[in-house]
Amino acid sequence: MSARQSWRTLTGWARLLRVRAHLPPVAVDATLVASLFILTAFAVRIDLYDRPWLLVFQAALLLPLLWRRRAPLAVFAVVAGAAFAQWLVDVQLPADIALLVALYTVAAHASRPQVLLAGAVSEAGILMASVRWSTEGRFLGAAMSLTAIATAVAVIGTNMRTRRAYLASVEDRAVRLERERDQRAQLAVAEERARIARDMHDIVSHNLSVMIALADAAVFAQYRTPDKSTTAMRQVSDSGRQALTEMRRFLGILRADEPDALRHPMPGIAQLQSLLDQVRAAGLPARLRVAGDPSHVPTAAQLTVYRLVQEALTNTLKHTPPGTRAKVRVHCLPESIAIDVTDDGRTAQYPDPPHGHGIPSMRERTAAYGGMLRAGPLPGGGWRVSALLDLSAAGTAGTGAA
Repeated sequence: MSARQSWRTLTGWARLLRVRAHLPPVAVDATLVASLFILTAFAVRIDLYDRPWLLVFQAALLLPLLWRRRAPLAVFAVVAGAAFAQWLVDVQLPADIALLVALYTVAAHASRPQVLLAGAVSEAGILMASVRWSTEGRFLGAAMSLTAIATAVAVIGTNMRTRRAYLASVEDRAVRLERERDQRAQLAVAEERARIARDMHDIVSHNLSVMIALADAAVFAQYRTPDKSTTAMRQVSDSGRQALTEMRRFLGILRADEPDALRHPMPGIAQLQSLLDQVRAAGLPARLRVAGDPSHVPTAAQLTVYRLVQEALTNTLKHTPPGTRAKVRVHCLPESIAIDVTDDGRTAQYPDPPHGHGIPSMRERTAAYGGMLRAGPLPGGGWRVSALLDLSAAGTAGTGAA
């Protein structure tokens, strides 16, 4: 068996032991050293019987391999020194294969300058061995053969180091991608929760405000005008049913298997008139003016318009005295929508709670379409909410903007 075949066989055994038995690297190296020691000792058993002191060289060449992973270059230097001493006393041993193992370890674990240094030392040893031990006229062939074997070992070790570095980079990238994916998922969940909170606030706050206003009107009119009280209570019932319908529709959108979501489309500009009829029934006179063609406006943008008007009218209904009037203007342009909601109430400001979802929710909806929302008192009294939605930003806003 040639030195190259022996090297391939032994390294194959070492890999098999490590992969199949899941041995730690130290155990693999110990198994490799023991195997090499037994095989090489068996190959020179007659010389060892006549010259037992050869065991010293045998041990000096093989035992340092136990620490080859911890200090590759130092182990190579020790093995090379033992081989040089062997050359000085003119003794050939099969245990010289330890030089190939040490060279492979340097190529697999050390830096490139160290690999070049170990390769130069190996080449010097090859030339010295070829000069002393090659037969007459076979110096060049022996030197080229040994150089080819050493070069192959160094290339294999370098490839293993490159492969290990590549696998480490791939693993690191996979960890970073997984971390980024988790972060994106958390951001998506937070955004979805904020959207759900806005929609739930709009649905519940508006309809409850209308129902409270109608109930107060019914209590006030129950003795003087019972018919109006009855009408108001029926409107309370209608508002409650509408709130339940919107809640079912909203929950149906969250659940894809809910068929009710298909039967009840999301409200848009066409439903603004019904919204104003509802607030008028609750005691807030309101007028609507829609300019332009809303047919080109995406469904998500129409829902945003509806929610902005709904929230503005709800605030007017809750925070202004009786007799306040409101005006709603919606101007549909080819690439934008302007919304303007004003009232003539005398309240200086709307006391939106610090942690509420009123005006902040309107700002978030407007920002999703690249616009800005302005809300504040008018110089002559009253309150104004105006917003401009950029429809060209609808692609980035998506349905979540609604």
